[in-house]
Amino acid sequence: METIEIDTTKPSQVKPFLDLPSRLYRDTPQWVPPLGSEARRMLDRGRSPFFRHSQAAFYLALDAGKPLGRLAVLNHRPYNEHNHERTAFFYLFECADSEEAARGLFDSAAAWARQQGLERMIGPKGFSPLDGMGLLVSGFEHRPALGIPYNLEYYPRLLEGLGFTRTGEILSAHLTRDTAFPERIHEVARLVQDRRGLQVVQFQRRSDLRQLVPQLKRLYNRSLEGTTGNYPVSDADVQAIADQMLRFADPTLLKVIKKDEQIVGFLFAYPDISAALQRGRGRLLPFGWIDLLRETRRTAWVNINGMGIVKEHRGAGGTALLFSEMHKSILQHGFTHVDLVQIGSENDPMLRELRSLGVDFYKKHALYAKDLL
Repeated sequence: METIEIDTTKPSQVKPFLDLPSRLYRDTPQWVPPLGSEARRMLDRGRSPFFRHSQAAFYLALDAGKPLGRLAVLNHRPYNEHNHERTAFFYLFECADSEEAARGLFDSAAAWARQQGLERMIGPKGFSPLDGMGLLVSGFEHRPALGIPYNLEYYPRLLEGLGFTRTGEILSAHLTRDTAFPERIHEVARLVQDRRGLQVVQFQRRSDLRQLVPQLKRLYNRSLEGTTGNYPVSDADVQAIADQMLRFADPTLLKVIKKDEQIVGFLFAYPDISAALQRGRGRLLPFGWIDLLRETRRTAWVNINGMGIVKEHRGAGGTALLFSEMHKSILQHGFTHVDLVQIGSENDPMLRELRSLGVDFYKKHALYAKDLL
C-alpha cells in the first residue's frame, strides 16, 4: 500500500483520480456521477479561480498500483482570513472499505496541511460556496440532488476510526406538490411586499441574470458580516459560480427580491438533471448534452439550493415571502417533488418554519473535524 500526491498537469495521474468513484459506485443505483468537465476543472490550476488565492493537494492510495482511495486537501485562504482560523478542508474523499488506505490518505493530507501552517482539518468542504458539504450519514436510499455529496455507508466509520468527530449537521427536506402551504403565508408575503416596498423579479433570459452578478456578489458578501464558517467571494469566484449555475438553469426559476433597485434576497431553483447524468455517466459528448437539456423540461423534481434574505428583512414576513415564492415556482412549473437541499442545523428559524409545514427531513449530512497538533 502506498499514497502518492498526484501531479495535476499529468493526465495519466489525473485520470485514475477522477475515474475511481465510477468503480466504487458501480453497484450503487442512487449515485449520480459529476459532470465530467466540472470534475476536471476542479483539478485544473490554470482554469479554476480557487488557485488564484489558495492552494490544494490531491492524493491517491494505491495497492499494487490499483487505486483504492483518493482525497483533496485545501488551504482556503479567504475562509481562514475571514474566520481567523488555520483550518484545512478535506474534499473529494472516496475510498474502498480499507482503514489502511484511508489512513494513508489522511496522514499525507495532514502532513501537507501542517506544512501550510494549518492546525485543524474539517470536511468534506469544497472549493466554492456552491460545492455541497458534508458526509452523508442518513438517507442513503435516496438519489442525491445535483452537486450534493453521496457516499457509501461505511465512510463515517472510516473517518471516526481515524479520530474525526462530528462537528455539524446539514439537513435536506423533501416536499411534494401536495405539501400544504397555509394561505396565511401568501397573505403575509403580499403584506410585506406592500409595506416594505419589496419587489420579486423573475427572469426570462440568462443574460438578464448575468447583469446582476455584481449585485449578487455584494449581497452574498454583505450577508457574511458577523457570521462564521463562511467566506467572501471574489469577482473570479462569483463569475465561475454564475457560469456553473446558469449552464442548465431555467431562468424563470431564478428569482431575486429587490428594495429600491437593490437586491436584498434570492431564491434559486433548478430542474433536477440527475437522471440524465446517470444515463450519460456524466459525459456531455457526443449526445449527453441533448439528454440533459431534455431532462430540464421533463423531470418531476426541482432542487431548491439557494434561498435567503438580508437580516433586516428576515423578520415580520421576509421568510414568508421566500416560502410563498418557492410554492409558486413548484405549482407554476408542474413539479411533483422538491428537494430543499442542505440547510444547516443552526438555522433554527427556517427549520421551524419547514417543520410547521410537515416536510420530511429525509437526508442528513455531517461535517467532521480533527485537530492536527
